[in-house]
Amino acid sequence: MVLTAGDDAPTVSARNQDGETITLEFEEPTVLYFYPKDDTPGCSIEANQFQRELESYRDAGVSVYGVSVDDVDSHRSFCDQEGLEFDLLADPDGEVADAFEVDRRGDAGPTARTTFVLADGSVRAVYEDVDPDGHARDVLLEAVDDGLVELPE
Repeated sequence: MVLTAGDDAPTVSARNQDGETITLEFEEPTVLYFYPKDDTPGCSIEANQFQRELESYRDAGVSVYGVSVDDVDSHRSFCDQEGLEFDLLADPDGEVADAFEVDRRGDAGPTARTTFVLADGSVRAVYEDVDPDGHARDVLLEAVDDGLVELPE
């Protein structure tokens, strides 16, 4: 069962597309989205839409991270190909997915797209089985509606 709103957010570490280890404690507002695989149609749509909304997320003080079981090299290639300016975290052993209790297919990636909104060390919202088209904008608008963040005027 995936973590739910109100649960404590686990501290996680993983390498990004540049091979740097990133440790996330989720004190500041953060969107962490799990996706099945780099360079697939739905995952490309989702990544591109988070990229398109990235300036609005940053203006609202929200960090964005994508997570899949793909390795650092795959993430680097995907970021370069899609022009992504946010970190993709490599989770080849599924440790980050397991920390968030995201369902996986054995050693494979998530069985469905799952997105977490985190802040103040806790899970604020969870989106499961999301449609990647429009999801990035919806998450941002709901974070604003819920009072988690404010967009500058």
